[in-house]
Amino acid sequence: MPPLLIRYVPLLTWGRAYSRLNLTNDLIAAVIVTIMLIPQSLAYALLAGLPPEAGLYASIVPILLYAVFGTSRALAVGPVAVVSLMTAASLSEIAAQGSIGYGVAALSLAALSGAILLAMGLLRLGFLANFLSHPVIAGFITASGVLIATSQIKHVLGVNADGHTLPELLLSLAQNLPELNWPTVLIGVGTTGFLVWVRHGLNPALRALGVGAPLAGFLTKAGPVAAVIATTLAVWGLDLAERGVRIVGAVPQALPPFTLPDLSYELLGQLILPAVLISVIGFVESISVAQTLAAKRRQRIDPDQELIGLGSANLGAAFTGGFPVTGGFSRSVVNFDAGAETPAAGAFTAIGLAIAAVALTPLIYFLPKATLAATIITAVLGLVDFSILRRSWAYSKADFAAVLATIALTLLLGVEAGVTAGVLLSILLHLYKSSRPHIAEVGRVPGTEHFRNVLRHEVETHPSLLTLRVDESLFFANARFLEDCIHRRVADDPQIDHVVLQCSAINDIDLSALDSLEEIMHRLSEMGVTLHLSEVKGPVMDRLRRGDFLTHLSGQVFLSQHDAVEALCPKDAAMRNLSPRAARRIIWCRTQTAGR
Repeated sequence: MPPLLIRYVPLLTWGRAYSRLNLTNDLIAAVIVTIMLIPQSLAYALLAGLPPEAGLYASIVPILLYAVFGTSRALAVGPVAVVSLMTAASLSEIAAQGSIGYGVAALSLAALSGAILLAMGLLRLGFLANFLSHPVIAGFITASGVLIATSQIKHVLGVNADGHTLPELLLSLAQNLPELNWPTVLIGVGTTGFLVWVRHGLNPALRALGVGAPLAGFLTKAGPVAAVIATTLAVWGLDLAERGVRIVGAVPQALPPFTLPDLSYELLGQLILPAVLISVIGFVESISVAQTLAAKRRQRIDPDQELIGLGSANLGAAFTGGFPVTGGFSRSVVNFDAGAETPAAGAFTAIGLAIAAVALTPLIYFLPKATLAATIITAVLGLVDFSILRRSWAYSKADFAAVLATIALTLLLGVEAGVTAGVLLSILLHLYKSSRPHIAEVGRVPGTEHFRNVLRHEVETHPSLLTLRVDESLFFANARFLEDCIHRRVADDPQIDHVVLQCSAINDIDLSALDSLEEIMHRLSEMGVTLHLSEVKGPVMDRLRRGDFLTHLSGQVFLSQHDAVEALCPKDAAMRNLSPRAARRIIWCRTQTAGR
């Protein structure tokens, strides 16, 4: 079999080793996940502003395609809360919810997102996700969880409300509060409370009654289905639809239809930015879940192939009546905990959902939208984590500022502004940190050949010798910072005759940084100071030898920092002992002098 085909179709790898035990475990996991996904898929379609059947359609063919092209053994692909919210936010600017144009735009958004993900995978651009910092993503997801929960309150209360930002939603809810429908409130609030109890209290209660762990886990995961059945029967039996309780209504009893997205330049131009943002956020969420679950079983995830798998899933959704999808956290964890062994569990889940789409849709005619809203609210409660603000404040003020800005912009300006800000802040934060590398002045630990930061250790130094350790690779963004740092330090201390750059932590020097090193050497020469290098790594030395920098270097290149000290310090000169406190005092005095 061609290696290229095996590489791009992981099914050919795990499928050849598929066993009867795998089949049993995958079928059990599929039954559990299917029961969970039926109400969840309907709810996320509601969140995206689409008919409920779109949620089922988006959970059938996309799962099958991911099972063929994805590398995770436990990831469950389909509609998720954040992507559904982003879909609604982007499409509401293009067409009215409930219109044909809105549904077609959803198909086009899925197609465009799929094409972007597929192209990134084929070009092996999975590494780009590393440029999104975890704190910023956590802040965006937290704010999105708040927006999602707030947007569903209207269904819980039975009132009309709209808006895509927190102030708009709260103001609209307050203005329409007189329309409160008490039967809807009873269903919505009661279902929300029940689902919260199911999630946190049902399993311990069942275990306390002597129910086995597998059965208790199954009943806990089936809690949302019980809520759907109970509230649907209540609305039907008490004729609550006639009393203002909003219901799902008629849902087509059919398999996913073949649909065609609108690929006109005008529509694609409006959707390109939302598609990019949805692709990036969806991929980051999916790959983080997949890698977490894979690590527990010592399995490997290929990020580039994951892009291909997710891209194929979104293209499948575009041509079968769905909307953008990605790997979901809650359903994937359930799939993993239920014992899924291979992606075939997802394929079996798709078959179960297809059966539900054909046979069970008439049974949800009287399903109240308040129940679906309660399902969404309960699901997104786990997304909200404001502790990231406290943890980032304690660890890094720069990260805290980025997280706070992301949360604030998402809540006040909407998800598109929030995720755009998150992406830009992640990149800017990386550039800011990279442009200011850690540079330590080092001295020798007495009685050893080790050199450490003068601000942290008791060390020996010599007034005529300045040793600086640069703890990052040098490139265009940070070379000028090193240049200014050395110039200020030497200008403040006329006793310095030699400067040694300890390069043990430098893995690369680009051309801009090489120009800066030449400028540093010329400036130091004009001040009567010699520049030396020590502990230069082999690949870095190879690159330096390609030019003429080493030929014109005013000093030497030493194998070790100890060799540099032995060669440059006068033999009869005594090294001075320097404590961290004394070093701080000296540096503070030099700073004050420089300030004047």
